[in-house]
Amino acid sequence: MSLRNRLQDLGLVLPESPKPLAAYVPALVVGDLVFVSGQLPFSDGQLLFTGAVPDLVSVEQAQMAARQCLLNGLAAAAGVLGSVDAIARIIQINGFVQSPQGFVQQPSVLNGASELALELLQDAGKHTRTAVGVSSLPLNAPVEISFVFSRR
Repeated sequence: MSLRNRLQDLGLVLPESPKPLAAYVPALVVGDLVFVSGQLPFSDGQLLFTGAVPDLVSVEQAQMAARQCLLNGLAAAAGVLGSVDAIARIIQINGFVQSPQGFVQQPSVLNGASELALELLQDAGKHTRTAVGVSSLPLNAPVEISFVFSRR
């Protein structure tokens, strides 16, 4: 089943390819790899949530934000590849969670993106991952995720 069809079956809509907020490109193809810049949890031009996890954003809300970051990452890759169906697999997810000292559930937050990756791509959704806590993120986002995909 194509990735586009799988998104539809899950009732998910791929957003427009995100616009960069500074001097960089959203995605870059190098050989068979697609490197996607850090994606914030934008939906319809607005951040889903703002603030640190768990102080202002619950772990569950942050997981939703991580899912949106994945959708935005897929959109960025599709933007340079011409179609979301040109994505063969997810290789790596690097996630940053705005959180206070002592918070240790960053992996749980990133599971929002990881579990959706597996739902969408099954075995091709298995990936390596980094989950890091940071004191702040651009625009006060709770989560930022960058990706490496391979293309067909």
